[in-house]
Amino acid sequence: MAYQVLARKWRPSNFTQLVGQEHVSQSLMHALQHDRLHHAYLFTGTRGVGKTTVARILAKAINCENLKDFNPCGECQVCRDFEQGRFMDLIEVDAASRTKVEDTRDLLDNAQYAPNQGRYKVYLIDEVHMLSGHSFNALLKTLEEPPPHVKFLLATTDPHKIPVTVLSRCLQFNLKRLLPEQIDTQMQFILGQEQIAFEPAALKMLGRAADGSLRDGLSLLDQAIVYGSGSVTTEAVIGMLGTVAQQPIDDILQALATGDAQALLAKIADVAELTPDFADILQQILRVLHRVALLQQMPDFVDHEFDKQLLDSLAKALLPEDVQLYYQIGLIGQRDLPLAPDPRSGFEMVMLRMLTFRPQAAEVQTLEPVKPPVVKPTASVSAPVTEARHIEEPRPISVSQTTKPGNWTEIIAALNISGRTRELANNCVLDGIDDSSCRLLLDPGFQQVGTKAEDNLRAALQNYYGKPLKLVIGKQAEQQMTPALEIQKAREDRQQAAVDSINTDENVQALKDTFGARIMPGSIEPLN
Repeated sequence: MAYQVLARKWRPSNFTQLVGQEHVSQSLMHALQHDRLHHAYLFTGTRGVGKTTVARILAKAINCENLKDFNPCGECQVCRDFEQGRFMDLIEVDAASRTKVEDTRDLLDNAQYAPNQGRYKVYLIDEVHMLSGHSFNALLKTLEEPPPHVKFLLATTDPHKIPVTVLSRCLQFNLKRLLPEQIDTQMQFILGQEQIAFEPAALKMLGRAADGSLRDGLSLLDQAIVYGSGSVTTEAVIGMLGTVAQQPIDDILQALATGDAQALLAKIADVAELTPDFADILQQILRVLHRVALLQQMPDFVDHEFDKQLLDSLAKALLPEDVQLYYQIGLIGQRDLPLAPDPRSGFEMVMLRMLTFRPQAAEVQTLEPVKPPVVKPTASVSAPVTEARHIEEPRPISVSQTTKPGNWTEIIAALNISGRTRELANNCVLDGIDDSSCRLLLDPGFQQVGTKAEDNLRAALQNYYGKPLKLVIGKQAEQQMTPALEIQKAREDRQQAAVDSINTDENVQALKDTFGARIMPGSIEPLN
């Protein structure tokens, strides 16, 4: 007999054998269990995930004479005819080759006739998005109200091209891309049944290369068996796929972790002699960095794909923020790699960018906030300080007749005022205070905020000193240093300190010299 490829030989024949599509198989089995079958189903998903396979299993299940656990039995006459391609009530159409409206009308003309063998006549239309607009219009009425003995099963890789009028008449199931681990497990099962020797590392590489498609994975597995002369070895898969072994990747990551640019470039030069796919190398580095980030956040994390000793050493050598930075640079580099003059130089620049932008913890400078000047109170003002266990509350103090201007900034803080009242106080300086009045001088450039603010300030002063003080606000003859001006000056000093710190930072200077970087005006802000 002619050789049958693995993808066809091991195509699932019931819902239990489906890989990675439990959300679909379970829903369909429950529909069969409760006899709640829809008249039209739409299966969507990328290539090789089982859309047509699920549709064929469902067509067989709804016509099976003896369901077993709501799965096709595989033994009755209907199931045998299905498997041998002789079931007359399954009309399978490839929409890509029958796009004309005349083909659709001819197809639907026979829908009114009863089925020959089974309970239902099933129309399975593959790649349904290829139908023309007129074909969809011809299908609409029959799709909405088909005869009771007709079921429509549609499959497509591009549901966005299907009119919403058709989508609304179908029960839609989206089949997921398979994980590399699921493809790897299925390959191990198939090779065990076929009694073919294999190496687990080789199957892991094939599972990643399949890119979520089990059919593509089995096609690659067929190719690997032939390439390896009857067995699947890591060396044969590396040669077939043109990928680089894991050890050079490990060496590149170790050099990156130690910050050794010379060793990093030397290892890239060694890898370049094998004419590798540098985009694939960058993908492998991103996968390792992802596992390292998981391990740093979850120390109990276990990964069987990569060497545990490597992951542990990288997790200890790299800071979590470095791992995140490297991963982001790698993602952007993956996008820009095709734009580089050649793949090797583009890959080298991505790795050097990781080293260049790596933060240097020893060079981080801490900026201390500039404190406003403190005016010492005169000896004539007595303000006894009392110890408080939790919150120090202001106490009324005695005011003598000879009181001179004191620390107005601290008095404002003790008054516990806010809003326009505090704004008024901040724009004044204390001229004098005695038992009967408090005299303030207002900044001439400040616009008065109303009598309510003055009333609130007077009430706060009377409450603070415990005396019915009169508030007198006059104009300054010349501008003096008010609390508001002190705050503004402190803010400007902090801003200037932040700008000076950035301009003198060695990392910033290196970026300017190496990449021609420049600091955007207005983008520097103090930390506090």
